Amino acid sequence: MPVSLQKGQKVSLTKGNPGLTKVIVGLGWDVNGFDTGGDFDLDAAAFLLTDAGRVSDQKDFVFFGNLTHPSGAVNHLGDNLTGAGEGDDEQIRIDLSGIPAGITKIAFTVTIYEAEARHQNFGQVSNAFVRICNEATGEEMLRYDLGEDFSIETAVVFGELYKNGGEWKFNAIGSGYQGGLAALCSNYGVEVG
Repeated sequence: MPVSLQKGQKVSLTKGNPGLTKVIVGLGWDVNGFDTGGDFDLDAAAFLLTDAGRVSDQKDFVFFGNLTHPSGAVNHLGDNLTGAGEGDDEQIRIDLSGIPAGITKIAFTVTIYEAEARHQNFGQVSNAFVRICNEATGEEMLRYDLGEDFSIETAVVFGELYKNGGEWKFNAIGSGYQGGLAALCSNYGVEVG
């Protein structure tokens, strides 16, 4: 049975699962019945961070425009343009054993594509969640449902995997940001063109 997390809660992924190396991080959401004149296109991304909380290279940002990290350890499985359907809307595959030594944290974010132009924000999104599954068995190991009421935010950090000693843990964050993807990129040290 999966562990259901609350905001700010941390849990070890690898302590009770010896040999676990490959996981799928699934992110999902539903769009409320607002007519904003355009489709909602939410985008999941992963920022591979050092102890300083920033990327060490621009390629440490995995998203719809850079689906695979150079190490091969983080792979975005594709952009869902509508969020329609049940289950995960976007997935990111992680090979914990292949994460480069200098990377100590992976932040998972979701942003709204062209949010400003489309007059969209996370106040119009519901049932957002992040979950981690064991890739080998398909078993859902943990889940965090973002029950927060967002209003004007256009980007959200759902959670992060982080290395603590020899184990990988997950932290349920659920923090919203204004400024969309550009704000997150600036926060994590990714240059935007």
